Amino acid sequence: MTDLTINFTKNQPLYQQLYVHIKNDILIGKRIAGEKLPSKRKLSTLLNVSLNTVDAAYQQLLAEGYIESRPRRGLFINEIEPTHPFGQASHFQHKPITKQPDKLINFSQGDIDLEHFPHKAWRKCTIAALDNPQSLQLGENMGEIELRNQIADYLYRARGVRCTGEQVIIGAGTQALLQRLLYLFPKGSTIAMEDPGFHRASLIFKQAGMEVVPIPVREHGIDVDQLDLLTSTINLVYCTPSHQFPLGMIMPVQQRQKLIQWANDNDGFIIEDDYDGEFRYEGKPIPSLQGLDSYGKVIYLGTFSKSLIPSLRVNYMVLPEPLLEKYKQELFYIKQTVSKIHQLTISLFIKEGHWDKHINKMRTLYRKKRETVIESLNHYFDTEKVIIKGEKSGLHVVIEFLDSSYTELELIELARKKGLKVYGTSLFYETVDYRNPEILLGYSGLSIVEIERGIKHLSEVWI
Repeated sequence: MTDLTINFTKNQPLYQQLYVHIKNDILIGKRIAGEKLPSKRKLSTLLNVSLNTVDAAYQQLLAEGYIESRPRRGLFINEIEPTHPFGQASHFQHKPITKQPDKLINFSQGDIDLEHFPHKAWRKCTIAALDNPQSLQLGENMGEIELRNQIADYLYRARGVRCTGEQVIIGAGTQALLQRLLYLFPKGSTIAMEDPGFHRASLIFKQAGMEVVPIPVREHGIDVDQLDLLTSTINLVYCTPSHQFPLGMIMPVQQRQKLIQWANDNDGFIIEDDYDGEFRYEGKPIPSLQGLDSYGKVIYLGTFSKSLIPSLRVNYMVLPEPLLEKYKQELFYIKQTVSKIHQLTISLFIKEGHWDKHINKMRTLYRKKRETVIESLNHYFDTEKVIIKGEKSGLHVVIEFLDSSYTELELIELARKKGLKVYGTSLFYETVDYRNPEILLGYSGLSIVEIERGIKHLSEVWI
């Protein structure tokens, strides 16, 4: 060990320098298995360092298995497969993950308008929630009752949902709530879904061992007549009646009543996902399915992701009374997945009137953006070759190409090369059949200028 050196001017501790040096010698095969190490006293004298320094280096090597202690004989090097030592070149190179550059214009349906978020009011409510000593304790399993009561009041005013705060369950995302909900139904149950429909929900149902039956979407939403033909096998129906995802049609009252009657006649339940029900731009608001249900057959799902902040991951579920009692009895052990601080913040935000003010403001803003989308599409595209779908509500539209030489994938790729990100609808279809290419354009996260410029550029690469 006469080649060992210690650099007293280095910032690295002396024991660490000694440990690294010996370890590297072992890894490159310079020190062979079975070789005896100098005693602590001998090495400390040789290097002119303290016994504690040598002891610390040896203890680290022992702890990591590079050397072993043999009673009354000393310390010996273990059998180690030679490799590249730390600090020397090797084939492995650390490549840090770098953020991909933002697209010029991203027509995502999952974004929101960040510029008009009420930061000041939100900050005030967050500080008030933090000042509440109870915010630092574990919360209620089903969610904080203050928030659940506020949600129940809001849903009755805005969506016609009839429930108490007791029926509202808070969860971190629609997927988390769906996974919880499925525990209340027998394994192997069959669920009907809109086709096309929300693919993530479909995956959850399948992973839970359910059979998913695709039901075609017609002019007014899910084809209820088709459900009647499959009555004997279906226990549940998942649908988005207020703004069908992704095609955007709105289910009229007559069809809603027909669907509720189907559930009552066949001892089934309906999962109503009202993910962006706050945003309707034409005609009078249609009450939710749950608000029309007098049989207790509708499970209502809502979210703050579209109307407030996606990153909060705060969603809610309203259970009918029969399922609520079953939930309390069988799922009492499931802990709450949403921060209590966030729950109390949202509760204050609603209670102090910021929520209604924010929703009204965003509804007006998104209406203007939606008008820009329609005007731009009509201006830059041939209206006889492009059909606009789902423009009466929600935060996205779908455009169908009646006479295009491009496939859906080709349209997406052409847009990408121009610095534009758009989305196809193929992902949402269960059945594979011939249909015209469809492109989904979300507009909530874009400015009016970006919308107009983006659609202009799309026309340049697609026509």
